[in-house]
Amino acid sequence: MTSKEIARLACEAVEEKKAQDVKIINIENVSTLADYFIIASGSNRNQVQAMADNVGEILGRAGVEQKQMEGYQNANWILMDYRDVVIHIFDEENRLFYDLERIWRDGSLINREELNQ
Repeated sequence: MTSKEIARLACEAVEEKKAQDVKIINIENVSTLADYFIIASGSNRNQVQAMADNVGEILGRAGVEQKQMEGYQNANWILMDYRDVVIHIFDEENRLFYDLERIWRDGSLINREELNQ
């Protein structure tokens, strides 16, 4: 499965749980960390955890192995590492504070439709 397909599935997974302000940043030309960062917000701890659970379930069923997950217990910033795709699920306050979109502005912000091509 390509990193683009993994990113598409991850976006679908967070959107199923009503993620807010989902951003997809293509960083393959600016970093060796990953090809895509997906950033999403939830309004409370339960929603943030539900999004992470759904990503894990959907990607797991697709046979995509998770390398690492951090922050699940506190649920103010959950980082899910799938090697070429890294998913960041924030509560609203921490998303504003860490502002990953600004930090990774050298990457290309892409829209959801581009993942379907």
